[in-house]
Amino acid sequence: MKWMRSGAMTAVVLAGLAIGGPARADDVKIGLLQDFTAVYTFVTGQYNQGQRDYLTLVNEEGGLDGTRFEAIIRDTGNQPQRGIEAYNRARDEGAILFDFLSTPVSAAMIDSVNKDKVVLITPVHGRGDASEGTVFPYVFPMMATYWSQAANLVEYMKSNGGLEGKKIAIVHIDSPFGREPLPILNDLAEKEKFEFKAFPYASPGNEQSAAWSEVRRYRPDYVMIWGAGGGQAVSVRTAIQNGIDPNSIYSVIWLAETDAANVGAAQMKGVKRFEATASGMDNPILERIQAKVIDAGHGAGEKANVGTSYYNLGVATMAVAVEAARLALADGGGPLTGEKLKAGFEKIADFDAEGLMPPITITATDHQGGGAGRVSEWDGSAWVPVSDWHAAYQDVVRAEIESSAAKYKAGN
Repeated sequence: MKWMRSGAMTAVVLAGLAIGGPARADDVKIGLLQDFTAVYTFVTGQYNQGQRDYLTLVNEEGGLDGTRFEAIIRDTGNQPQRGIEAYNRARDEGAILFDFLSTPVSAAMIDSVNKDKVVLITPVHGRGDASEGTVFPYVFPMMATYWSQAANLVEYMKSNGGLEGKKIAIVHIDSPFGREPLPILNDLAEKEKFEFKAFPYASPGNEQSAAWSEVRRYRPDYVMIWGAGGGQAVSVRTAIQNGIDPNSIYSVIWLAETDAANVGAAQMKGVKRFEATASGMDNPILERIQAKVIDAGHGAGEKANVGTSYYNLGVATMAVAVEAARLALADGGGPLTGEKLKAGFEKIADFDAEGLMPPITITATDHQGGGAGRVSEWDGSAWVPVSDWHAAYQDVVRAEIESSAAKYKAGN
């Protein structure tokens, strides 16, 4: 089944998909139960395709000493109740790892995955405090949380002559996701002696002119945009219309090639973003996917998606998951269980998916993996890194993680 050009799934939902051949009893089953039709359609098509194509590559290359991977794919429509129903079905079918790519659905599943002892990955979504593995033992953000992303962007701003006395505006969607970086920015403003002010706009972000008029009057040195989907292109376009220099605009991870096309590739030149994975095809894994999966006719979607930001992000998530499975099998043998897979995740050390992502190390206490990433800049045709892979202000981020996790634990 192919993806529609919009990136959403067709109305016929895939109930289960054996990748690279018929399903077998000892396959590792992964529930990719995601939002293909509602809120996250701007990312899910490419992201899920990257996940499936990577698993196909692993199976085409023989699996892990013969152990293969099967994806169970269903649409949740970003609705927690549908997510719960899809989870229960997939769990009964033997899935031991889940990715909902939906903060509302992931949040609704935390108690279930802990009780059932199966793994939930929440890369670049979900609760930031789930990085505290002692409180959330079966939840793995495994990439930089939104707190770490904000910290990384601020550090890059600081590298351009310091921040003391400077003004940072954050223009964000008025939702829990949009407000996520505010506590970290407050802590960093005190630490680095800069001023920041938040300018919210109503969901879904199609109209932001009032917020940007206020930003213009505020006269910030730097502007952070914190939204997703079509709202991000609106942010960039409206900022430029209000005289904001593109070189001073910094985005959360949700800004991609499609957004540049919507804004205008030349007009968006100079805009920067946080990235957790590299884009483009200059990576051995992407080259093997092209040769063994795409060119061989086994791809899960359109060829043009391969190498795009969200596709590569999906590839990286499954590369980490397969590495965890490899470590689990090496230590405890098969068949894999959720408990064994959890232990495998917590053995991951300096894993970078052959350079596709920053090296991550996951421990029993740090399920974020270190919080590293980098800043990239749109050069008019592609995203080009302007910093190295690294983590920033993790003392501040860790304090927020521990404080929030303690509050969660006290209330549960």
